[in-house]
Amino acid sequence: MTRSFSTLGPALSGAFLMILAGALFAVVNTLVQYGAMVAGIPSARLAFWQYLIASLAALPWVLRQGRAAWARIHLPLHLIRVALAAGGVQLWVAGLAHVPIWQAIALIMLSPFFVTLGAGLILHEATGRDRWLAVVVGFAGGMIVLAPWADSFSLHALLPVAAAALWAGTSLLTKRLTRTEGPETVTVLLLVLLTPVNALVALPEGLALSGGMPGLLLVAAGLLTALAQYLLARAYAVADASYLQPFDHVKLPFNVLLGLAVFGFVPPGALWLGSALIVGASFFLMRRESLASV
Repeated sequence: MTRSFSTLGPALSGAFLMILAGALFAVVNTLVQYGAMVAGIPSARLAFWQYLIASLAALPWVLRQGRAAWARIHLPLHLIRVALAAGGVQLWVAGLAHVPIWQAIALIMLSPFFVTLGAGLILHEATGRDRWLAVVVGFAGGMIVLAPWADSFSLHALLPVAAAALWAGTSLLTKRLTRTEGPETVTVLLLVLLTPVNALVALPEGLALSGGMPGLLLVAAGLLTALAQYLLARAYAVADASYLQPFDHVKLPFNVLLGLAVFGFVPPGALWLGSALIVGASFFLMRRESLASV
């Protein structure tokens, strides 16, 4: 699948991979929120099982990698990336236990600001006017959806904001690591190293896997997490981090539709204006980048 995308060129390949990863993450978010809000599973336990199952699903990738691939890993960067990702995962899952999916996703869209800034200052990528314009317009759409000035705004919404900052650092390190390491290696190490960290956080509440439907939902969330993380790493391997961020906005409509279908979350009417800005900015940037690469 990713090989066929590569025939489209780096810009389009990265955009499609990012959008596909976002769609899968929307399904994962819905499953996790169901486990927290409906099944009553503690958020730390949800995160532990989600990433443990994802790690087991990634074992075939581990077996396919030769010793040479593992000899090239930059362990310190991987450990920093895992620490940032673990903090982001815990904050994100805790946020999903209290706020609707559409609101949490709108807040996560603060992440492109951190990523674009870091891509220019740390990775020394070119962050031109078109990229900044697309990110700013997409963020404006997210703020319209969020409406932080409304009476319904909750302090729990700050949890996804903090997760956005930590995941921005994870994205930057993913891009840095894929310069010298394969996306399979980068994906597997994140999933495997996250598991013990999440276990330590969840230990006070217990690690027992819920039976029945909640347990099956966790298994599905773990499998889809592994696939989505791999697609994300592939996207960063073929395109610039700052360019890819506006395409991360496209996951908002996916999350809104699933939240409406599963939980009956009805966002305010301003959602549709905000979504139009987000999607429009993303496809504007994809069009500009694809023309520039011709």
